[in-house]
Amino acid sequence: MRKDVRILLVGEPKVGKTSLIMSLVSEEFPNVVPYRAEEITIPADVTPERVPTHIVDYSEAEQTDEQLFQEINKANVICIVYSVNNKNSIEKVVSHWIPLITENTDKDSRVPLILVGNKSDLVEHSSMETILPIMNQYSEIETCVECSAKNLKNISELFYYAQKAVLHPTGPLYCPEKKAMKSLCVKALSRIFKVSDLDNDGTLNDNELNFFQRTCFNSPLEPRALEDVKNVVRKNLSEGVCNDGLTLKGFLFLHTLFIQRGRHETTWTVLRRFGYDDDLELNQDYLFPLLKIPPDSTTELNHNAYLFLQSVFDKHDKDQDCALSPEELADLFDVFPYMPWGADVNNTVCTNEQGWITYQGYLSQWTLTTYLDVQRCLEYLGYLGFSIIAEQESQAAGITVTRDKKIDLQKKQTQRSVFRCNVFGDGGSGKSSFLQAFLGRNLTDQKLIKEEHKSYYAINTTYVYGQEKYLLLHEVFPDFDYLSDVDLACDVVCLVYDVSNPHSFEYCANVFKQYFLDSKTPCMMIAAKSDLPEVKQMFGCSPLEFCRRYRMPPPQSFTCNTAAAPSRNIYTRLTTMAMYPHMSPTDLKTSTFWLRASMGATVFAVLGFAMYRVLLKPR
Repeated sequence: MRKDVRILLVGEPKVGKTSLIMSLVSEEFPNVVPYRAEEITIPADVTPERVPTHIVDYSEAEQTDEQLFQEINKANVICIVYSVNNKNSIEKVVSHWIPLITENTDKDSRVPLILVGNKSDLVEHSSMETILPIMNQYSEIETCVECSAKNLKNISELFYYAQKAVLHPTGPLYCPEKKAMKSLCVKALSRIFKVSDLDNDGTLNDNELNFFQRTCFNSPLEPRALEDVKNVVRKNLSEGVCNDGLTLKGFLFLHTLFIQRGRHETTWTVLRRFGYDDDLELNQDYLFPLLKIPPDSTTELNHNAYLFLQSVFDKHDKDQDCALSPEELADLFDVFPYMPWGADVNNTVCTNEQGWITYQGYLSQWTLTTYLDVQRCLEYLGYLGFSIIAEQESQAAGITVTRDKKIDLQKKQTQRSVFRCNVFGDGGSGKSSFLQAFLGRNLTDQKLIKEEHKSYYAINTTYVYGQEKYLLLHEVFPDFDYLSDVDLACDVVCLVYDVSNPHSFEYCANVFKQYFLDSKTPCMMIAAKSDLPEVKQMFGCSPLEFCRRYRMPPPQSFTCNTAAAPSRNIYTRLTTMAMYPHMSPTDLKTSTFWLRASMGATVFAVLGFAMYRVLLKPR
C-alpha cells in the first residue's frame, strides 16, 4: 500500500475549497478565509487508514497555470469542488476541470477524481440528479460527496473517501459500464482462490475459508456468519456453492458484490495480503524478499520449505501415484504467469517409466533451483503462496544460507545437504551418459532422449553414513578458453575419459594440471565405457600412474551399458569426497572407508524407501 496520500482540491473561485480544509483542521468554520490554505499534513495515527495525508489547496488568484499543472501531476487524488447553489460551477466540472486534468495526467495511470458539492447548508435540494450522469460518463470519478464547510457536514467523510480512492481504487478492479470485474482482478483473485484451496477440490470448505479469513483479516468467521455468506451466494448464483463449499464463481461473485457496495477495501486487503500492488501485479518486494548471501556460502531449502513443497505435491498428485502427470504439473503451475519447467527438467531429475517427474525428482528440481538461482526459487515460492500458507514472514524463511566453506574445512565437518560436482571430459567421453546414469537410466533409456531436451545438470539423492544428501552433477562444456569461475567452483571434480579412445585421457590430465593441481577441491578420475576394450592412452603416463603421482584415488571404472539401472556406488563416493574434502587420498582409497559409506547408502536407501511408503499412506 502507498506510504502517503496527496489530495489536491481544485474548482472555481468562491466554491469553498479553502473553507473545507480549514474546517477539517480546526473543526469549526473559519471567520476569515485566506485566498489559499497552506499545504497541511495529517499524521498517520489520526487517519482511518493509518497513512500520512497531504492536503493541497489551489487558488487561481495566487497560482499560475504552470503551478496548477505541477500540482495535478503530483496528486494521488483530485477533489473537484463545486457549489451546490451555483449551476455555473457545476457546469465547469465537465467543461473545464475534467478535460484540464485529463490533459495533464498520464493516460495509463489516470488520477481518481472525487466530486465535492459544497455549501449544502444553503439549499434544501440535492445536486445528485445533475451529478449522476457526469459520474456515469467518466469512469475516473470514484464518488460524489455533498458537504458543508459551515456546519461541518461530511467534511471528515470527504477526506476519508479521497484517501480511500487512492488506497483502495475502483479503477483497477471494476468496470462500471460492464458492471463486472476487470480481467486482471479476476486473474489475481483466481490465483488467490487456487492457493487457498488447500486440498485442490475446486471449493473452499469451512476450514479453508476460516484460514483465508484469519490470514487476510486476523479473525476467523463465526459459524453463523460463514453460513450467511454461503446463503448470500446460493441465493444469487446457483453454481456459487458446491458440496457446502464456496466455488471459484462464488468467490468472484462475493468480491464483485463487495466492490458494487463500495467495500473496495475488503478486496484490496485480500489482494495486498497475497502480494499484489496497485496495478494488480505481484509486488517485487513480495516475490524477491531480501536475502543476504555471503561469498563461499550456498543456498538450500530448509525443513519448512520442504514440508510446504510436499503439501503442494500431494495437493496436485490426484491419482496418488507419487508422480506428476503433464496435466497435474500444468495444474500445479497454473498459479504462475508462465510455465517455469521445460522439457529438460525431465532429464535433470528422476522420472517414472512414463517419463513423469516423481516425488523425489520434484523435490530434487526445487533443490537444484535453490542452489543455482535462489532468486528464482524465491519468486516461484511466492507464486505458490509459501509465506501465506506456511505462515512465514516471507519466502526467505524457507531458505538456509550455509556457512562459509572455509569454516567447514577448518572444522572438518559440514552442515550442508547439497554438494556440487562439476564433470569435465573431452567430447564423446561419456559425460552426458554419466549424468543420466545417476538418474537410473542405462544406455538404452538414454537413446530415447531428444537432443533439444538434453540437460547439462542432473540431481539426485545419495546416502553417506546414513545421511541423505543431494549430489548435483554439472556437465562442463569442453573448451579451455571458456572455463568460468562457475565452471571451477564446486565441491568435487569428476574427470571423465573414454577407455576405448587413446586420446581421451589427455584432456582430463590437462584440465587437472591447469585448474585443479593447487586447488583444495578433491578430484576423481572416471574410466568411462568400461564395457569396451581398454586401449593405451596416448599420454606421458597411464591414468593409474597419473593418479598416484598427484595423490588422487585410482581411476574408477564405469559403464551405463547395463541391462538394469547403472550402479550408484560411484556417486556415493563422489558425495563422500565432497563431504570430507579434508580426507587424504590414502584414507579415501581404503576399502573399509568406501565399504562403510556404501553400506550406509544401501541400508538407508532401503530404509528411506520404506519410510517413504509409510509416509505416503496418509497422503
